[in-house]
Amino acid sequence: MVWLVGALLLSWLAWGPAVLLVAAALLCVPRVRWWVEDRAHVERRVAGLAGAVVLALVALVLVVPDGWLPVPPAPGVLAGPSYVGRPATAHPAGPAPDAPANPHLAADDSTRPGPLGLQPEVDTSWFGLQRCGRLDATSAGTLVARCVDRSGPSLRLVDADTMRPVVSRDLPDAETCADADGLDTSYVDEADRVVVATRTREVRVVATRSAKGDPDLGTVTSWDLKPYVPYGDCLVAVAPDWSGRVWWASQQGLVGTIDPASGQVAVTDLGEDVRRGLATDDTGAYVVTDEALHRLVAGLGGGLQEVWRSEYDGASGSAPVLLDGGVVAVTDRVDARLGVLFLARDDGRHLCRQPVFEKDDGATDSPLAPLGTGVVVTNNDGYSSPRSTLLGFTSSPGMSRVDLVDGGCVVRWTSDAVSPGSGATPSWPNGLLYAWTKRPSLVGVSAWYLTAVDASSGRSMWSVRTGTGLLAGSDRSQVAVGADGTVWLGTLSGLVRVRDRTRS
Repeated sequence: MVWLVGALLLSWLAWGPAVLLVAAALLCVPRVRWWVEDRAHVERRVAGLAGAVVLALVALVLVVPDGWLPVPPAPGVLAGPSYVGRPATAHPAGPAPDAPANPHLAADDSTRPGPLGLQPEVDTSWFGLQRCGRLDATSAGTLVARCVDRSGPSLRLVDADTMRPVVSRDLPDAETCADADGLDTSYVDEADRVVVATRTREVRVVATRSAKGDPDLGTVTSWDLKPYVPYGDCLVAVAPDWSGRVWWASQQGLVGTIDPASGQVAVTDLGEDVRRGLATDDTGAYVVTDEALHRLVAGLGGGLQEVWRSEYDGASGSAPVLLDGGVVAVTDRVDARLGVLFLARDDGRHLCRQPVFEKDDGATDSPLAPLGTGVVVTNNDGYSSPRSTLLGFTSSPGMSRVDLVDGGCVVRWTSDAVSPGSGATPSWPNGLLYAWTKRPSLVGVSAWYLTAVDASSGRSMWSVRTGTGLLAGSDRSQVAVGADGTVWLGTLSGLVRVRDRTRS
């Protein structure tokens, strides 16, 4: 009987839930069921011993520190391919962007070359049930992870080689901001410091190194915004402009700035709900609400001025992104169809709108991926939570690139890649887009992949399996590209690292 249970367990791990269905069907045959019952009665003591061993292993896992074990695979590790496609050849995605980078932000991931798919290695690090939705590499080689679990949000510094946390720090929690888990309310500045808007209506600047250069998460300074943001509201966005001024936005439509030198706070009320991040440039900020896109600047006296307000139909599912040629782009949803809207930055006039995907089959909660004069939008329609991708189910397929050409919108390509809860991250030097994708499965296996898509043609170049099961899903985490050609992503239970195999 022990050998039968072992064979069933191994088959289940290899091929997934379909094995249990076959086993259940066999038990419906009386002779098979009687035979199993007889053997189970004889070997009940052995089964009890096996159960005790399993409990001991579970107890051991619970006391092992985070990062010391890989993310456990779910059943179905042999039910799908581990790698498909072929390695890509590096080629720039196009002419270099015409605007310089923000001097008060860490290096942009899009400027870094990611893996090309040369026998890619996949490593995982188990953090229990903690999702690290945003990752950034510091100049010292450590990884900054902004994580959240049932106990609330936290910051972690992770050793990029061992994938183990070296320093962790809990952030203050508040129930009024529980629905902001999927929003990115932090950034890493040019000095490797994390600037984070907390759920308790304050903005903190947290260093990632001590005075001696050791990994550390000590608070450098903080600004309390409770006098400006009332109880029941929460901060949903924070970003620096090119002068170093810190912009922030609240869920109920308050937008403000903080002067880092003096700590002076300026605030204005848009009177419209804000559910997405904001974008900044050398003169001000762009904030998208449920009704319009706003252009704001800081006046000479420190107060905020609205330069223009441009209304659009339908609520936006993405934060605004800045493109070449003085253009800003957002998404909207009109007549049950998702679209990309391009606007002029100087006066907010609508340049063009391009519908993407099919009617009633397109929606997005993911950031737009900027590509010079265009963007790539990812279809998240059908994804509501990690449970919506259980047992091999997926959301609606689709990634589409829309460019602004001669004042009009052009769909460059549309891909059938399926990325349920994450957008795409471009790698400009390689000409690739990296997306966390999922393959549908008729046998009920949830297999997740890192997929590299050619930015020029939309062709899926290669995909490598990164895990199976619920814990391998990303749930709106963003793909990050490290300085050494490594791609990172936070799953529902830890970290995944993908890099090309080093040739000896």
